[in-house]
Amino acid sequence: MKGWLTGFIAGLLVLPLIGFCYLKLGYAPVATSAPPMPFERYFAQSALHARIDKEMPQKDPTPVTESVFMAGAMTYRDNCAVCHGLPGQPQSAIAKGMFPRPPHLFEGHGVTDDPAGETYWKVKNGIRLTGMPGFEKSLSEDEIWQVSELLAKADKLPESVLKDLKETQSGQK
Repeated sequence: MKGWLTGFIAGLLVLPLIGFCYLKLGYAPVATSAPPMPFERYFAQSALHARIDKEMPQKDPTPVTESVFMAGAMTYRDNCAVCHGLPGQPQSAIAKGMFPRPPHLFEGHGVTDDPAGETYWKVKNGIRLTGMPGFEKSLSEDEIWQVSELLAKADKLPESVLKDLKETQSGQK
């Protein structure tokens, strides 16, 4: 029994020492071009989703109207498009250099399957170690909700809103 306990205590001391050396000796991947650390995605996404599930608003106070989408589109263009793109446009140079890469929210799997409250939480609070800033201090509650509604319904937007997003990307407006 004594040998087992000694081995257990030694294991508890050796594992943190190995982790410390891994980080201090420069073996951890920290460049945006490096692959993720073992279990990095799993732990980061598990923690993020647990926190969002706990704190995201369940009820959206914003009525879903075309004017809300238009206001959300303006805020999105000014604050989000540089990383998350616009409909029909390729990723920006900034987005290509980020790790993890920000999702293109108007192509493929964006946030249209997420409740608006989840997107609201992400926009308001940001997401650590991803480059996603929190906009709580720079956007109003209404602006955050407008962008959240725009993105939650990105696959069902009125043609006028899509047209507005596409026209402003090419400087036609």
